[in-house]
Amino acid sequence: MRNLPRLTPLAVIGLTGLLIFLIMAVLAPWIAPHPVSQVVGGVWDMPSADALLGTDNIGRDLFSRLLWGARITFVIAALATVLAFVIGVSLGFYAAVRRGIIDQVLSRLNDLAMAIPTLILALVVLAVLPKTMIVLILVMAGLDATRVFRVSRALASDLVTLDYVEVARLRGEGWGWIIFREILPNALSPLLAEFGLRFAFAILFLSTLSFLGLGVQPPIADWGSLVKENKDGLVFGVFAALIPGAAIAILVICVNLVVDWMLQKTTSLKGVRRHG
Repeated sequence: MRNLPRLTPLAVIGLTGLLIFLIMAVLAPWIAPHPVSQVVGGVWDMPSADALLGTDNIGRDLFSRLLWGARITFVIAALATVLAFVIGVSLGFYAAVRRGIIDQVLSRLNDLAMAIPTLILALVVLAVLPKTMIVLILVMAGLDATRVFRVSRALASDLVTLDYVEVARLRGEGWGWIIFREILPNALSPLLAEFGLRFAFAILFLSTLSFLGLGVQPPIADWGSLVKENKDGLVFGVFAALIPGAAIAILVICVNLVVDWMLQKTTSLKGVRRHG
């Protein structure tokens, strides 16, 4: 922890917001007043003691569904981002270390995958495959891994030319040692910042897919599907759709504030390397 940059007021705001959302996701079964699908009132009722944020399009407690939706949103976005990093970083580092034809083949295949618009490709794949959470996570991770591959390969390509990596090569160390013992520790700070950015993108991407009907399927709900379910209320002056929409926006802003704070560490490290 001592290697992290000094906390700024914006970083405190971001970390506090993330902690609140995380508590909502983890403790949803205990702090939600009602089950996720229980009808507690009329259609789009105003906030009351039974429904703190009012009800949704069929009379379910919007506050309870927001809490349960936080859990689904966090779990899917986090698992997809972790899997994308496992795939992207492994292949990106491997390509940078091996160089030659392996690097060229992996890089060109990655460029080909990135040439296809992400949302269009996801919609096509999810329209064909079963709409389960596992399939959704795999599709999101596979699409995001192409971006992670490019970033990790660029980082590793810079690090692989440094003296200590060349010394490890001359010492006869294998590519696995070079990746995990020489390159990864020195690329960890920018990769953590990139992880935060990809996590924020995963939240937005999941919400977009759910809004279009190809993401999380009923009876479970994430924040994107909550926006979809209640969007018609805007015509009648009901703002139930804005509550999960605001939650998505606030969460992404908090993640970006934390990422900006973490990037200060990366910037300071680059400055030390330039002047060292």
